[in-house]
Amino acid sequence: MEFFYYTVFGGLAALVAVMELSKNNKDRINTSSTFNSFKNNYLVVYSLMMAGDWLQGPYVYYLYTTYGYEKGDIGHLFIAGFGSSMLFGTIVGSLADKQGRKRACVTYCITYILSCITKHSSQYKVLMLGRILGGIATSLLFSSFESWLVAEHNKRGFEQQWLSLAFSKAIFFGNGLVAIVSGLFGNVLVDTLALGPVAPFDAASCFLAIGMAIILSSWTENYGDPSENKDLLTQFKGAAMAIASGSMYTFVFLWTPALSPNDEEIPHGFIFATFMLSSMLGSSLASKLLARSALRVESYMQLVFAVSAGALLLPILTTFLVVPTKVKGGSISLAGCVQLLGFCVFESCVGIFWPSIMKMRSQYIPEEARSTIMNFFRIPLNIFVCIVLYNVNAFPITVMFGMCSIFLLVACILQRRLMKIAEKPKTEDWQRKDRDPEVEPLNI
Repeated sequence: MEFFYYTVFGGLAALVAVMELSKNNKDRINTSSTFNSFKNNYLVVYSLMMAGDWLQGPYVYYLYTTYGYEKGDIGHLFIAGFGSSMLFGTIVGSLADKQGRKRACVTYCITYILSCITKHSSQYKVLMLGRILGGIATSLLFSSFESWLVAEHNKRGFEQQWLSLAFSKAIFFGNGLVAIVSGLFGNVLVDTLALGPVAPFDAASCFLAIGMAIILSSWTENYGDPSENKDLLTQFKGAAMAIASGSMYTFVFLWTPALSPNDEEIPHGFIFATFMLSSMLGSSLASKLLARSALRVESYMQLVFAVSAGALLLPILTTFLVVPTKVKGGSISLAGCVQLLGFCVFESCVGIFWPSIMKMRSQYIPEEARSTIMNFFRIPLNIFVCIVLYNVNAFPITVMFGMCSIFLLVACILQRRLMKIAEKPKTEDWQRKDRDPEVEPLNI
């Protein structure tokens, strides 16, 4: 089955190369050298931060199994992570807005390094503490860095469209290329060098420490700007509808047992790298979509959510179309191969999702409380994930994938609703223009 893994990986790599080489002037945004220096500095830091995160991803579930914990116990550990992100998210987000986003980014590094250190212990309470620290770190990762970038971008007076370029590049490198290298590097540490499943967590700590040093030496501080007078309720309402998908977070837990239901031997690091290559393909497509100002993010994201929902239905369909095997161990099954291809489609949609959602957040979320609101959005997301993981032994894995698919369909509906909300003010402005020619339409 090694040939299958290499074929999928090679095919995705070829698609990414074609996508990048086929870009023309319409797909590129002309920027200044000053902005490029600013963007490159952020990309280096963001890539190091994501390396610290991605190195851990493929081996969290596997590490817990090597310590002898069952799926239910592991589910509770995952719940601790998502639960702490839910409980402490708005607190750390508010502190980031008030005390500074740079300080929050440094706090992320320290918190995540401490979380990595706990992985050396097999004691359940210590691992639980590590998950709680990891949940806090995750809240900071997905709010403080983006908030710092948006505020610093505006403070330096760069053009608004250039922000889309920074978003797409951050996802292409941080959530794509770096994730692939991290997955392969983790595979070398664990399988080739036989350093054990804790080795990726130690390597993650090193990358986080390097990134923290760069932040301390080259970043300036910025805060939430209370001087901006925006309609908070309207902006929050639109953004809250946009952030409607928690399926990708549940997927992190589900993909390993889905591909190896009978303890099949699968290369976790290599499969993870394949998923990240799929995400790279999606982010490359997203950069083309975002470069076209006439194409609205709210419009094409409806299709992205719908395709994602279909991809996560494959584990359910394969149970009816493919005869399951009862043989323990061995290589990946035919059903696993089909599901792996579907998961690659899902990860491609995730690659489109991240830069697109970042673009929408920059439009809809007010600057004065950006980190706070972004973490507030994560509360329903984390509740959903916690409910699924808490009942991980009560439902078959197909039921959980079905729930994820339904959740994505709901996100598709909410995305359409957001587009209607965004169009309404523009329609009203032009109606005012028709009634009073001297009234200029508002720019939104």
